[in-house]
Amino acid sequence: MVEIIDLPLAGAKLIRPRVFRDSRGFFFESYSQDRYVAGGMPETWVQDNHSLSRQGTLRGLHYQSTPGQAKLVRVTRGRIFDVLVDIRPGSPTFGRWHGVEIDAEEHSQVYIPVGFAHGFGVLSEVAEVQYKVSAPYDAAHECALRWNDPDIGVAWPIPTPILSERDERSESFAAFRARLESR
Repeated sequence: MVEIIDLPLAGAKLIRPRVFRDSRGFFFESYSQDRYVAGGMPETWVQDNHSLSRQGTLRGLHYQSTPGQAKLVRVTRGRIFDVLVDIRPGSPTFGRWHGVEIDAEEHSQVYIPVGFAHGFGVLSEVAEVQYKVSAPYDAAHECALRWNDPDIGVAWPIPTPILSERDERSESFAAFRARLESR
């Protein structure tokens, strides 16, 4: 059993599983295709990814341009600030972002439909993040928006993030919008 909560960006969801705890530890259902499809998450997941990051690491804002990737994100160790940005042309929430803290204690998940950029910042000493994707990774279609772009305005709770070279030189939101308009 899970609670599925619609986030402020259309199609995005927060999933809170029912966790059974006792003296031995815990048990919960981390994925059930029938329940997730009924909750508005119809994807077939084709790849699982797993990252380990230290405190202060910021990964994002990443997306695959073609065919796009839906993601189902959860934390299996630690705590993160998870961020999604609506980059769907014509969407009423285009360019808006939403962030939510998720951790390995509550086991919540974030569902991110195709058409969103995604990133996260690590709030705990370390964090392990596991996520399902609806399309395989393709380096030719790998894209990223600038994590601190003022046109997006994400309020990251990490004052001085640790970034990859790729994330340091990501595209501005203005350049992304200009590319969309030129199509």
